[in-house]
Amino acid sequence: MERTPITLNTVIRVSFFFTLIFAGIAFFSLLLGPASLEPVKTAKALLFGWYEGYEKLAPEERTILFSIRLSRIIFAGLVGASLSTAGVVFQALLRNPLAEPYILGVSGGAAVGAILSIILGLSVISLATPLLAISGAALTVFLVFAIGKSKGRTDSTTLLLAGVIVNAFFSAVIMFLLSLSKSSDLHSIAFWLMGDLGAANKMKIALISSFSFFGTGLVYTYARSLNLIVSGEETALQLGIDVERTKTILIIAASAITGFAVAFSGIIGFVGLIIPHVMRMLFGPDHRLLIPAAFFCGASFLVAADTVARTVLPSVELPVGVITALCGAPYFIFLLKRRSL
Repeated sequence: MERTPITLNTVIRVSFFFTLIFAGIAFFSLLLGPASLEPVKTAKALLFGWYEGYEKLAPEERTILFSIRLSRIIFAGLVGASLSTAGVVFQALLRNPLAEPYILGVSGGAAVGAILSIILGLSVISLATPLLAISGAALTVFLVFAIGKSKGRTDSTTLLLAGVIVNAFFSAVIMFLLSLSKSSDLHSIAFWLMGDLGAANKMKIALISSFSFFGTGLVYTYARSLNLIVSGEETALQLGIDVERTKTILIIAASAITGFAVAFSGIIGFVGLIIPHVMRMLFGPDHRLLIPAAFFCGASFLVAADTVARTVLPSVELPVGVITALCGAPYFIFLLKRRSL
């Protein structure tokens, strides 16, 4: 069946639709937790609670709403949007619907940096762990490009294999560092490796939002070029696209988006696998629509997953990576089976 041509109005309508879904999931998430909030009072507080003197909520309820849950939901949305956007890019450039943001080993490098920060006792310093994680992610991208480039060209298969090799190496380094860790550090390391959104604050939200929106905006400016590259690099070259330059920019942008998300939230798998693939099935392969759809849907998905993680068991908060893995692993098997048919 022939799909309707993508127009700006289509992109705006789809983006608005998923924004409404995100707002609904976010509001529902605000109400849930060990201390439940009343829907009407919460809605009024969100609309009018920013004004000084509005005291319809008790002080402890205001703290829960504005200082804890709202910050965490915004943070989760930004991380989910970042990982989904990066997943769109990697699946397109590697021409593999099973690819996700960690396929180039970015998460492994970030994990090494974060674990080193915890082991060395630097995690008590503000932003020390994210900065070391970002440095590890940047080192990974450099290594992957150094290994994957041949005669000035970035072959998708070679780049994929380079990412697997680098990721395997960093996995070994992580195991080595874990064996050297003190028992008091293992809990922090384990939570970081499984994804933890509980440390959200205004500074982290400001930093990740700037990189998320800038990176996504940069990727979106190459949406048409990405469509042409996916359809065939020779065709793209004939139509005036600098394929190598475009691929390099997009891979670096997607890796940076992933690196910053991982640096602040820990490793959260499968978001970049599930969401881009589902959006592609719903809306087709045109990246002018696929990128914004994945951005907003990824935000909604991770907020929903984090809500389940912190409410499914009484008095116990699960790492959000556990929930995304429980969703993603069966879906990954489904995709494998579907491709083999």
